[in-house]
Amino acid sequence: MSETLEQKYATSHLFGANAPFILEIYEKYLEDPGEVPDEWRNYFRGFLDGQGGSGADVAHGPIVDEMAERARAPRVAAAGSSGFDPRLAEKQAGVARMIQAYRGRGHRVADIDPLGLREKPELDELQPAFHGLSDSDMDTEFSTMGLFAKDFMKLRDIIAQLERLYTGPIGFEYMHVTDPEERRWLQEQFERRQVDALLDDDEKRLLLRQLTGAEGIERYLHKKYVGQKRFSLEGGESMIPLLDDLIQQGGKDGLDEIVVGMAHRGRINVLINVLGKSPEELFSEFEGIYDDDMEDRSGDVKYHMGFSSDLETPGGNVHVALAFNPSHLEFVNPVVEGSVRARQDRRGDKDGKTVMPVLIHGDASFAGQGIVQETLQMSQTRGFYTGGTVHITVNNQVGFTTSNPRDARSTPYATDVAKMIETPILHVNADHPEAVIFATRLALAYRQRFHKDVMIDLICYRRHGHNEADEPAVTQPGMYSVIRSHPTAREIYAENLVEAGVVSEEDPQKLLDEYRDDLDAGRMVAPKSQGMIGNEYTVDWSEFNLKDWDEPVDTTIDGDRVQQLVEGITTVPDDYKLHSRVQRIIDDRKKMGQSKIPMDWGFAETMAHASLLTEGYSVRIAGQDSGRGTFFHRHARVYNQEDNAEFIPLQHLSDDQQPFYVYDSLLSEQGVVGFEYGYSTTNPDTLVIWEAQFGDFANGAQVIIDQFLSSGEAKWGRYCGLTLFLPHGYEGQGPEHSSARLERYLQLCGQHNMQVCVPSTPAQMFHMLRRQMVRKFRKPLIVLTPKSLLRHKLSTSPLSDLEKGRFHTVIPEVDELDRDKVRRIVFCSGKVYYDLLEARRRDEIDDVALIRLEQLYPFPQKAYREAIKTYPNAREIVWCQEEPKNQGAWYNIRHRLQAPLTEEHGLRYVGRATAASTAAGYFKLHVKQQKAVIESALSAGGTTASGGGKKKAGKKKAAGKKTGAKNTGKKSSNKKTSEKA
Repeated sequence: MSETLEQKYATSHLFGANAPFILEIYEKYLEDPGEVPDEWRNYFRGFLDGQGGSGADVAHGPIVDEMAERARAPRVAAAGSSGFDPRLAEKQAGVARMIQAYRGRGHRVADIDPLGLREKPELDELQPAFHGLSDSDMDTEFSTMGLFAKDFMKLRDIIAQLERLYTGPIGFEYMHVTDPEERRWLQEQFERRQVDALLDDDEKRLLLRQLTGAEGIERYLHKKYVGQKRFSLEGGESMIPLLDDLIQQGGKDGLDEIVVGMAHRGRINVLINVLGKSPEELFSEFEGIYDDDMEDRSGDVKYHMGFSSDLETPGGNVHVALAFNPSHLEFVNPVVEGSVRARQDRRGDKDGKTVMPVLIHGDASFAGQGIVQETLQMSQTRGFYTGGTVHITVNNQVGFTTSNPRDARSTPYATDVAKMIETPILHVNADHPEAVIFATRLALAYRQRFHKDVMIDLICYRRHGHNEADEPAVTQPGMYSVIRSHPTAREIYAENLVEAGVVSEEDPQKLLDEYRDDLDAGRMVAPKSQGMIGNEYTVDWSEFNLKDWDEPVDTTIDGDRVQQLVEGITTVPDDYKLHSRVQRIIDDRKKMGQSKIPMDWGFAETMAHASLLTEGYSVRIAGQDSGRGTFFHRHARVYNQEDNAEFIPLQHLSDDQQPFYVYDSLLSEQGVVGFEYGYSTTNPDTLVIWEAQFGDFANGAQVIIDQFLSSGEAKWGRYCGLTLFLPHGYEGQGPEHSSARLERYLQLCGQHNMQVCVPSTPAQMFHMLRRQMVRKFRKPLIVLTPKSLLRHKLSTSPLSDLEKGRFHTVIPEVDELDRDKVRRIVFCSGKVYYDLLEARRRDEIDDVALIRLEQLYPFPQKAYREAIKTYPNAREIVWCQEEPKNQGAWYNIRHRLQAPLTEEHGLRYVGRATAASTAAGYFKLHVKQQKAVIESALSAGGTTASGGGKKKAGKKKAAGKKTGAKNTGKKSSNKKTSEKA
């Protein structure tokens, strides 16, 4: 025994004179944890968690009894004495502990680094001496304690078996899984299946062919297109047979569809060797050739492009879709999950048995990007469950130029964040392709049985730099001195097969030559690819092509349907006792349906959903308070106050209605918006809505909004009808609860890529939502939704508006003004309109018209021009907004407001002054600023509001006086069009 171990034994409370006492308490704990004091129960639970999870150990008493019985049996050499040997029983307990130690800690010393650079720690708990075992015990037979081997083995054979299983090319982490059934199943599958021969000779030859293709395409492109970026897979070629086997085994196990998300590294290899993309098409992309008909689209680089193909498998064709992805690496994760959920919903696949997500990560990005945690946290929730994801980390052991783990992360492995949801993790050496296949099949079997996430950590290396033009030896000289002389996975495996007589010495080079010849001829090199065939669930998006924004659409519903739907949305089970406030809302909705009181926003939105659900469209709403609504207005889900049972009226409208989904999401923006984007791009017949608690909370989803939502169609041709509800309005709630950052969305607008609307009445909300689905357009819809307006006395609509009308991009003046008398037209959007209207009526101003722009993009130029023509003597055109001048709509629509004006018109801005923050944090300051904005818009010579108005409000009926800048030509210029900031 080493001095270190002697010291540990001498100083630990677990040994010495205390040992019998501790063992007795421990035995009681293993039999029934409730029988021991709390402090001991907590200690043993922590101890077992450290060894690999609660329930991992077994009671030692039965072992002692068994050894005593064996001692009486002369056939067992291990118990040579004629009686019970307590020392032998203690050693058997040591064997049990050692087995558990290998199961829980063996991965730390496993042979998983192909470069041999990984430092392996010295783990005392893997030494026999740590468990009271010595060299003299090596030939003693012990019970293998459920090692899924022979019942009894010599100690040296047990150790050899443990080392082969747990310290070989696979390091398996699963003892953190707390569910006993799952952990036992994983243990058995890993320990049993490793013993069996995994692949026959034909499968081994196929594996060599796949490695040849993975290496061959990279070599070919490296020579043909010197210096061009492709983010090669060299060093991680085993990912190609991994992914192919996952698809093949998945098809055999009943999967019909697989959606893959991955970053750029290895994407081209997957496209060519797995999905069957035409080499000729790829070469055209490298040469920069594009279709002239696509000039109105920006396109994207070749290593961001997606692809779809049907692959032949033993279980039938499997449709595999590779999602488009920008350079933002892991942000495609929730997008893939959303696409998978949409496909599952379409099939009625609630368990994820027929559609599976696969996410391929980088080691640095998986460890470093928060979107990973958000996506993992969503995995088992009701609204975002997809039946388990197979995660694959292409672990290059370097992120760009960062390879030192002390810089890259704070955890031993890049994959440790996955443990937060108890994901089993298989760390596998990429230079051992058969071990890779074993890990793949075990991962798939776990996912299909338990429908939870599972991780394959493919530990490999990056033969080149971050890209092919980069020189990695500058920052990793040691690593790349090893890589330069390191043989490829294909070369290593080919040599092994030659030595085993599975292939001849000539076969490996022959396979390389054949592959190169296929590429030269432009032939497809993925033998299982069938191209795009489709199935009964395939969606035809062609009906949304080449549609005109101005194409008229009828969004009304007739009176009979109105009454049927009102009855549906206000009916709850008789035995439900609702909260008094909710019951009052239901009662009011009944009155609205009878035209006894005007419609409010909650009623109009609910009626829009109900009408769509009974016309063949599904509706899905997600957000952090979406069931109730942040502002207590929706109540799509109601609760029985007696037993907390929930009821969703919109799911009970008719027998043949479409599904209605409403989910209160986890506290995530980026992950949830990404999920809803993926869902929307997959199912055009579902109105998909994400609702922010407050509009500026969408800041947390900016990457999804910028890289997917606003530009996905231009880059990738992906249609998306996702609707964002962003509560917006200045009511004195401070900088983070006032502005939805309208300016950011308007800045993203171009090429008719999306819609930005600010509805000001319930009827507008109704028709806008129906228009989003009934019109054959699938474009994102950004809606600045109300807060205080939800209950504003003027912001209501009559029930008759559902039977007539439409969504108005511009709403004209509502009061009867003398058109010839009007000298100023104030254009505005949202809540500020009602502040202006109330002030104008109060002050009896009759020469200022108030016109609402309800759609800011695409800008309603024609309707705007006609509104100006309505008032022939109006010379002042004012844009009024609540936001600071550098925010809101002003700078993004100013040129559009200017366009139809003549030299007789003056255009000026009224609103808060330029500001760093969105809104005042002091309520009195807010009131002062808001008052100044309103007065400035309605008075003569008004100006920008800051702390307060710089000039007093004009007198009543004094709006005819000319103020602001005049234009200098027939069409107005951009000079002098606003007050100073």
